[in-house]
Amino acid sequence: MCNAQSGAYQYCIFGYHEHLCEKLETLKSVRKQCRPNGSMDRIVLLCSVLAFLLYLNTLDADFAYDDCRAIKTNPDVQPSTPLSQIFVDDFWGTPLTHSGSHKSYRPLTVLSFRLNVLLHDLKPFGFHLVNILLHTAATALFTKFARTIFRQTFPCAISGAIFASHPIHTEAVAGVVGRADIGSSIFFLLAFLAYRKYLIFRTISIHGSGTHPKLKSESPSCSGRSTPSIYGDGSQIPPSVLVKKYLFLGCTICCALFSMLTKEHGVTILAVCYVYDVFIHSRVRSISDFIQKFSKSLMEPTLVVALAVSSLIGGRLLIMGTKPPEFSPSDNPASDSDSIITRTCTFLYLPVFNFWLLLNPSLLSFDWSMESIPTVNSIYDPRNYLTLVFYCSLAYFMKKLCEKLGERRKSPFRITYDLEKLNISVNYFYDGVDIAVICLLIVIVPFIPASNLFFYVGFVVAERILYIPSMGFCLMIGYGCDLLRKWSRSETKKNLLLSAIILLISVFCARTVTRNIDWSNEEKLYRAGIAVNPPKAYGNLANIFSAQGKKSEAEWAYKKALSYRTNMADVHYNLGILYQELKRYDEAITSYKNAINYRPRMAVAHLNLGLVYALLGKKEEAVEVYLKCSKLDGSGLKDPRTHESTKISALFNLGRLYADEGLYHKAIEVYSDAIHKMPSHYQPQSLYNMLGEAYFKLDQLEEAEYWYKEALRVKPDHIPAHLTYAKLLARQSKSVEAEEWFIKVRELAPSDSTVYHHYGQFLSETDRHPEAAELYIIAAQLAPSEYETVFNAANTLRQAGRNKEAEHFYRQAVQLRPNVSFPIFVYQDSGVEFPP
Repeated sequence: MCNAQSGAYQYCIFGYHEHLCEKLETLKSVRKQCRPNGSMDRIVLLCSVLAFLLYLNTLDADFAYDDCRAIKTNPDVQPSTPLSQIFVDDFWGTPLTHSGSHKSYRPLTVLSFRLNVLLHDLKPFGFHLVNILLHTAATALFTKFARTIFRQTFPCAISGAIFASHPIHTEAVAGVVGRADIGSSIFFLLAFLAYRKYLIFRTISIHGSGTHPKLKSESPSCSGRSTPSIYGDGSQIPPSVLVKKYLFLGCTICCALFSMLTKEHGVTILAVCYVYDVFIHSRVRSISDFIQKFSKSLMEPTLVVALAVSSLIGGRLLIMGTKPPEFSPSDNPASDSDSIITRTCTFLYLPVFNFWLLLNPSLLSFDWSMESIPTVNSIYDPRNYLTLVFYCSLAYFMKKLCEKLGERRKSPFRITYDLEKLNISVNYFYDGVDIAVICLLIVIVPFIPASNLFFYVGFVVAERILYIPSMGFCLMIGYGCDLLRKWSRSETKKNLLLSAIILLISVFCARTVTRNIDWSNEEKLYRAGIAVNPPKAYGNLANIFSAQGKKSEAEWAYKKALSYRTNMADVHYNLGILYQELKRYDEAITSYKNAINYRPRMAVAHLNLGLVYALLGKKEEAVEVYLKCSKLDGSGLKDPRTHESTKISALFNLGRLYADEGLYHKAIEVYSDAIHKMPSHYQPQSLYNMLGEAYFKLDQLEEAEYWYKEALRVKPDHIPAHLTYAKLLARQSKSVEAEEWFIKVRELAPSDSTVYHHYGQFLSETDRHPEAAELYIIAAQLAPSEYETVFNAANTLRQAGRNKEAEHFYRQAVQLRPNVSFPIFVYQDSGVEFPP
């Protein structure tokens, strides 16, 4: 079997402990297993197709929940925002250096949103399509990864199918913001596969650069012949091997970087790779064994991984600052508790609950904050028994695993030397202990950042966080089913097992499809969440009702939300908005005050409180509220952009209040202060226009013209600025130019009644009453409830001699304001008999 005269020597070393010549027959079977398997490729394809088909019903879904803030109102996804801004802002568009930033740094995800907007604006279809394609790609990559672990069709197929269909993934796929988790998982898997390739070439470089002591055959059939170096001179290896080794190591670091820039916990792949290297590839059994192997093979990965981790985390801290994000108590109630028992017991219980969601994803929710999972406040809480059982079982399992790790000597890879072709190949064959370690690594390590172990997070449970850990869980299920199949000796038991697996996957598929329907729009999503988080669900559902014009249903839902949790400032504020729209101003004031009581720095509540006071004629109260609002501190707030914009809006409305009172100098002072303080993202056209109006009222026409032009410069289609500038030109006796501007603005806004009103007024002032009458008729038809417009239409028609038509509009004006006698007087003065 071993011919010394032959020109080709082939050796196969099983863990460096078996004799080469005795294992040549085994080498043939090894090579047979290592050949590409067509059935495996079909499994990858089928699992990918399953993943794609299951989420097709999300293509017509709308944006929901966090999608609105991350995409629709995030300036960083708009092409008009400088591209560099995505690298200095957090995921939600807030500068990372701001004290209220969420500190979630995911520029690659934001960049993908931006590309979607470039291609098809803010249409949800494209966003959902990309998510589905990414989930399909992640499933294909995961199934290929499972193939490298199991090297068998059955467990690979089960793991891939469960990953494709697991309902826990619906939030990540159906919710657009879940793209961060999907993208991070793709780079996570690519990094692991690249590191595995690095280990292969590292092994080749070590065992192919000279005569390894284990390769000296003592078999009689080989007559004690020593093994020559595979690369001839006994000391050198081809540069291509080293190039590939370092190339794959570099790819690992790059993929880890991309995974982290897609979502933060992606950096944990470096820890997964290193632990895999130490305990599975290098077979380290003790500290002394680690020291022995460190200089030989582990020094390089130890230094590189340590440097990479410190660089990546250090760079991120440098960008975001060392101060951790601030979250409200409702986001993670246990973190705000003063009791160490509550914090400890709750944070120990939450991983158990997450694992239960992987086992039984029947009850899912868009939000798990507030009291959706009550805190564990006592050591006598029954949930502590579940926690105890879970961690005792995990500890026992890990203890047995460590014992097995310490007993093993055989390497997980097989090295094939072909001396004739000067080639070495390395193939992995994992045993049960290896697979168990890999599963635990992928389940536990990526979950650690969300576990509140090192720092508090801004959520209690987040389903999309489990996207990467679920990979390890799916591998566990696949391996467990494979063991059961091997232990089942009869065909009946095997068929029962197969039936149970098919049933499980079918149930997962059905649950995924139905859960996707919940994510199709916000109303369905919030209705589905009532069972888990009633205050948040009812509060958000009320917003939907209000937007749909269902005011009574909205009021009921707001009050229902407050019956569960009275201190929700947002709900009080939104209820105030509803009352304000219904002109129930006293109740609106009460709601705004409640919102301010529970959140004193809620600028929008102050602003709307001032608006209601102004509507009620309480000028002094309105001025006081506006001034207070303009001075509110915005540090530590989640949405500083809205806060700063609201402060400027308070000054804007204060200036309008002064202008309405004829205090134009004060109005100019306030407007100028607002312009000086406004942030770069504030849209200033209305502010510029109102400042021009104030100057116009004071006959300072040059200043007025400057600010009108400024308003048109920043927003060329700003209708009020067109109208005021046209009026200014008319005031300057530039009637032709003024009319040109009126014609231009009519083309810009053909359905705006104010355009026809002001144009008609201009024509009436120039004694062109017939033309003015036609424009006023259009204005009155567009705004039949506007008293001034209807009354002016009647007056202009009377002046044009069209008394019958004037009569119609006078009657309409009387109906709008029955207590005003002036239109009746004018009507009677027109010579037409007033009917009884």
